[in-house]
Amino acid sequence: MRLLRVATCNLNQWAMDFDTNLRNVKESISRAKAAGAVVRIGPELELTGYGCEDHFLEQDTTAHAWECLKDILSGDYTDNILCSIGMPIIFKSVRYNCQVFCLNRKIIMIRPKMSLANDGNYREFRWFSAWTYKDELVDFQLPIDVSEAIDQETVPFGYGYLQFLDVSLAAETCEELFTANAPRIDLAFSGVEVFMNASGSHHQLRKLNLRIDSMRNATRLCGGVYMYANHQGCDGGRLYYDGCCCIAVNGDVVAQGSQFSLKDVEVLDALIDLDAVSSYRACVSSFREQASHVTKVPCVKVQYKLCQTFRDGMIPTDPIEIMYHCPEEEIAFGPSCWLWDYLRRSRASGFLLPLSGGADSSSVAAIVGCMCQLVIKDINKGDEQVKADAMRIGQYKDGEFPTDSRELAKRLFYTVYMGTENSSEDTRSRAKRLAEEIGSFHFDVPIDSVVSAFLSLFERLTGKRPRYKVDGGSHTENLGLQNIQARIRMVLAFMMASLMPWVHNKSGFYLVLGSSNVDEGLRGYLTKYDCSSADINPIGSVSKQDLRAFLRWAAVNLQYSSLAEVEAAPPTAELEPIRMDYNQLDEVDMGMTYEELSIYGRLRKIFRCGPVSMFQNLCHRWCGRLSPSEVADKVKHFFKYYAINRHKMTVLTPSYHAESYSPEDNRFDLRQFLYNSTWPYQFRKIDQLVQDIDKDGKWVDDRRADSQLRQRAAARPAQGGGMGVVAAGSANPSVGL
Repeated sequence: MRLLRVATCNLNQWAMDFDTNLRNVKESISRAKAAGAVVRIGPELELTGYGCEDHFLEQDTTAHAWECLKDILSGDYTDNILCSIGMPIIFKSVRYNCQVFCLNRKIIMIRPKMSLANDGNYREFRWFSAWTYKDELVDFQLPIDVSEAIDQETVPFGYGYLQFLDVSLAAETCEELFTANAPRIDLAFSGVEVFMNASGSHHQLRKLNLRIDSMRNATRLCGGVYMYANHQGCDGGRLYYDGCCCIAVNGDVVAQGSQFSLKDVEVLDALIDLDAVSSYRACVSSFREQASHVTKVPCVKVQYKLCQTFRDGMIPTDPIEIMYHCPEEEIAFGPSCWLWDYLRRSRASGFLLPLSGGADSSSVAAIVGCMCQLVIKDINKGDEQVKADAMRIGQYKDGEFPTDSRELAKRLFYTVYMGTENSSEDTRSRAKRLAEEIGSFHFDVPIDSVVSAFLSLFERLTGKRPRYKVDGGSHTENLGLQNIQARIRMVLAFMMASLMPWVHNKSGFYLVLGSSNVDEGLRGYLTKYDCSSADINPIGSVSKQDLRAFLRWAAVNLQYSSLAEVEAAPPTAELEPIRMDYNQLDEVDMGMTYEELSIYGRLRKIFRCGPVSMFQNLCHRWCGRLSPSEVADKVKHFFKYYAINRHKMTVLTPSYHAESYSPEDNRFDLRQFLYNSTWPYQFRKIDQLVQDIDKDGKWVDDRRADSQLRQRAAARPAQGGGMGVVAAGSANPSVGL
């Protein structure tokens, strides 16, 4: 029996902070060695941080990475342990994303990435080139200072594997796990038993199962051991890298790390029976046949043993049950950890949130409360780094440290209800109760006098005073009156964030939190430069439907019971006067439901639908519910206001990335912001399709058949609600233009 103890890790790296990154890498190697591991894999580009972006174009970044590697090799960190360390390397004037294999203070191989990630949030082709040569390993001349430090001039560079005396190992890097023609296929046929994947994979709701299924399937089909390492935390941008380092063997997961954590370093190890890999492969006849005539893969032979022989008490690690968080937990823990990293690394003293008592701002407040709970939990577990950060941010005196989440929130979280004559007592009381449950320092600030001052100034300048629609004003007047309220709130929020620490004799500043959701951003249902404009936004790419589910979950699991009442209330901006016969509602204002917005968003981004293909898709989806002309009206209505309001995405507050249909303009959803909002060609095409369907008559028959099916189903117990629809008209469709 050949037994091999391997270790993988989650590291909370920070782009361009080489001190922090080097310290975490060293700590992870030390912990792996302490556990008895002889193989250690770290995340992709761990020495620099994955999110350096255009800093990768600077020669300094690569030079500093080599300096850090030299530091590691100059000590005893790699003694008796094979370490894969991620860093950028320039070879023949071309920059590559590499894993560097080190053992006993030497570099034994450099493996450049062959399949670059270049979609969604990833732009690797902007900074790196893919290695395309598969037939040979070439010599790489080490930098002079590194060469002199480790007494080594060259190292094999390229695609290949490491052949030790008792085991063979090879690398994959992040994206290569998901490619159709993955490197591991030929490597497995060449006898490689252990695959080491250094990854930089970010969190996205409902994504983790895809990653873990890929690892399990990789080893289920080809056999072998798959070691997966990842970043974890906010490394300086909109992404939260969600860890979950794993070790899989022959289709089973034997070790799984945390997905969300405040820790800087987490190391997992497992004891693997490599003979089980050989046996697994040998019993599959198709694998044997394909492996018998595969193209030879280059290798580096290493005269060294890594495995142990069986001894009493040495038991290979058993498979475990995989841990998945529900979406509500992902919304709670991912943004909470992201906020904590941002807070401690920005050197801010806390957060300030305009808390309206509505679903969005209440969700943000609950996430900050969850963050405080996680901090206290980790302090109680003995995490000294979290404790030190909390003491510094909360400005505790010597010897004092936080022991209660509500007391911690009182020190680092301000909430402000900025009401007007249009605000209701319901939202005011909900905001106050939630603040009490979380423990925030809460203010109730009426802003009518400020609004009145602006209107009086405008009246002196123009001789006119605008009126609300319900009081006989025009649409333009109604919109202007709403926008001035919203923008005053933004100015006041930033003023309080900068001055309240001074008022309370604290040092530093507070970060203003935004609270617009992904659906409002997609539709443009927000005022440009209102409370959606902030320093950061933890829910900016979370859908309204997911937020409402999160509120129900948080009311119970975070013990903020007032959130149940918040979730049950109809969404409203409260920017217009409340009358006996009129109450402003978001979905009426928008001319569409939040459920419909989610559908439009997914079709537009994920399924890459323009107006015409979206109309065709929804004709099938809504067959029996809406006529083709009604579907056409809805699609036109969405694209009209999407086009009118797209410019707002150019100033969208940096938001936590959580949803695959986010309209975030800066990195993820790259499109123009000046459109012909009438879409003349596309809308004519839709009109023609409607006419063709009406002439054909088939739609009427389909609707009649569908109606009969629905009548039959009505006699059976209901299993779930249908899709809600509203009229395509809008009482106030251009809020925030």
